[in-house]
Parts: sequence; structure tokens; C-alpha cells
Amino acid sequence: MQESAQFHEAKLLADIGGTNARFALELASGAICRIQTLATLDFPRFEDAAMHYLEHHADLTVRHAVIAIANPVGQDAIKMTNHHWAFSVSAAKQTLGLTTLLMVNDFSALAMAVPSLKVNELRKIGGGYARKDSVIGILGAGTGLGVGVLVADQGAWKSLQSEGGHVAFSPSDEREIAVLRYCWEQYQHVSTERLASGPGITLIHAALAASAGRVIDHTLTTEMIVAQGLQGDAVCLETLDCFCGMLGTFAANLAVTLFTQGGIYIGGGVVPRLGSFFARSSFRERFEKKGRFSDFTAQIPTYVITAQQPAFTGASVLLAQHLQQAEKNAQWGSHPNEIGSRKILRQNENLQNRDKDYAAT
Repeated sequence: MQESAQFHEAKLLADIGGTNARFALELASGAICRIQTLATLDFPRFEDAAMHYLEHHADLTVRHAVIAIANPVGQDAIKMTNHHWAFSVSAAKQTLGLTTLLMVNDFSALAMAVPSLKVNELRKIGGGYARKDSVIGILGAGTGLGVGVLVADQGAWKSLQSEGGHVAFSPSDEREIAVLRYCWEQYQHVSTERLASGPGITLIHAALAASAGRVIDHTLTTEMIVAQGLQGDAVCLETLDCFCGMLGTFAANLAVTLFTQGGIYIGGGVVPRLGSFFARSSFRERFEKKGRFSDFTAQIPTYVITAQQPAFTGASVLLAQHLQQAEKNAQWGSHPNEIGSRKILRQNENLQNRDKDYAAT
């Protein structure tokens, strides 16, 4: 994306995962440039990584920022699930000298990018067709297992936050039961994220070795297992097939839970690297193997997102919506949303009082 000299102000966009912190600047609507990826381990705090990036782009004024982060958001205190960063949003805003610092879930941002994806930015896996204005599910394996939801709302799309990757893992065959038993020796609760993720690939590899009585090679990284599997190594290939089957089961669970007749979209750093292997894997077969709901899931399309840095696009949309709403609030003061908020507050008070009544009985 070419930059224009007439723009002297930019918005900061960031996509923060457990391994990488990606930053970019938006000079005008959709004009995203100066993308840089930093290793999260190289910086003690989120603020340090952001300041490092901004110091290299001091020619532009940045007042507004949106951070898509692999973590639940909604409170001032942020403590990442898969990394040691913990910070206060209000304090970070002050440290970075920002007028706006909007925190959004990373897969909420990815979800908002889905409607704008082009055909050449997607790879369809299997059959099915999307139904107009239906719920869309988004998932992706990286350092963790992210989940997003997209719903149609009065002619526009709205993304919902989810931490669905932390649901309990459910095995679908004897091989996966053996993997689960191995995991139970280390973890009291085995979430799907433990296995259907980048680090999960190494855990699956170790579990399969243990169940077969082989020596576990702890030196193998996720990248090495993927590379050796794609080159034909039998054990690594079995690991990848097991991973893809687990992801298929999880995607099918997401589909029936949310009625995702708009399709399932797969992002994250792992699956796109599998290339054509993923289409040949057990993913789609497992996705359609849903008992009495097999016909239902067979009609739902599944896509791998191949676009570069799509979360930036979605984060930009969410920031634009936030700033537009803030401008309306400033112009008109109290508005219908505030009235609705007051009603919700009253309802929440009723729920809290009801819980107190139950506790007293």
C-alpha cells in the first residue's frame, strides 16, 4: 500500500498473540502500511513493544489505536493467557500518549475481516454453501486456539467475543483417547486448545510416541514436526493427521453450537502452513461426522483464510465504528443506546438481587 505525503496523522493497529506482536499504521480508511512483526519475548511489557514500534515512525502523529489481543477484553486489567504480559489499558493509553486505546479480542477482529475477504484470499475445504445473513464461525490455531463469531445485525455485521478454545477436549477415536490419557498425566483439565494449537502439535507427537512405546523426542518443535510431516515422516505425518481430525471435531461442535450456516472460516498461523495437505487430511471428514447432525454439517462450507494480516482489516473496522459512536455521543449526548444500557443495568441488579435471595434460602 503506497503512502501519500498529504497524511500526517495515522491510527495504530496491533495484533498481539502469545508469540508475535504485529503492528501497522492506517493512514486513511483501509490504507494499512508499515507492518512490522516483533517477538513478544523480546519486550518485558506490551507498552515497550508499542513504544519501540512508534519510535521508528515518529514522522506521523498517532492519537487513536486499536489492539487486537489473544485474550478476553472488557476490563481495564489485561493479563494474557498464553504470555506473561499484564497491563492496565488506561495506564498504557497514558504511557503511549493516546486519545483512544480500544482493546478487542483478536478473533473478534479477524471475524470483522471475513465479509471483505476476496475469493483469492480463501481456500475452500470440501463442499457446502453459505446461507445469506447466517451466523459465521471463525477459529484458528496458533499459540492458542482462537474462536470468533459473526452475526448479522440490522443490515450490518457484528462480532462477538469468545474463548471457545478452552472448552474441554472431546476425543473421537481410540487414538485420541490415548492422547487424552497422556495429557491427563500432566493436566487436570485438558482443553481443546492444549491439542488443537501450535504447542498442541508437539504434545500430540509426544503422546503418540508414548502410546506406541517409542522414545519421546523433546527436541522437536512444532515447525520441525510440520516440516517433517509434509516431507513424509510417518510419525510426524500421523501427528498432523491427528491434529487436523481434532480441529475438524472442534469445528463441527462450533457449527452445531452456533448454527453457523454462514460457514466456518479458519485462520491462525498453523493451518495455512499445511497447504494442500489440510484439504487431504481428516479435517473435513471429521467435520461431517456428526451423527444425527452429519447432514447439517455437510451443508456448511469451511474455508482456510490465506489473506495476509487480515486481523488488521477487522481491527480497523472496529476502531472506525468506535470513533463514529464516540462522535455521535459527543454531538447528541444521551442517546437510545444509553437508555438501553440503563435498562440492562436495572436487569443486572435484579439478577444480582435474585442470586442473593437464592443464597439466603
